[in-house]
Amino acid sequence: MNLQIEEVSNGAEDCMKAEQFRSMALALPDAEEREHMGHPDFRVRGRIFATLGYPDSEWGMVKLFPDQQRDFVAAAPKVFRPVKGEWGRQGCTSVCLKAATQARARAALYTAWRNAAVKTMKKSLEAPAKRKLRKATAAV
Repeated sequence: MNLQIEEVSNGAEDCMKAEQFRSMALALPDAEEREHMGHPDFRVRGRIFATLGYPDSEWGMVKLFPDQQRDFVAAAPKVFRPVKGEWGRQGCTSVCLKAATQARARAALYTAWRNAAVKTMKKSLEAPAKRKLRKATAAV
């Protein structure tokens, strides 16, 4: 993935706030807010693509693929870092809100949303085919 984000910063006023992160996440199609492990999460068709407030209110998290995570971290190491442990190795990426601009946060949220949305679409497309296969094999 070739990560190119147009970045124009005017200083502190560009820093992300938790409410801006939340608004951006909820502006994505079919996104909804729920709660997971004591902090807000954002889902598309039931799949978490981002969270807010972990480890504290200064942070968000986006679920990326490992190659996407490497690109985001390389492009902005003060903004993005892998979550500790296995979740991080799988692509979960912390977002330092005070270091993030709206453009970077929006790009990361959209990428995470798209990853989750594609998985749910794939699953919903495969379900009818699996049902037909089960019916066909049961009839034999």
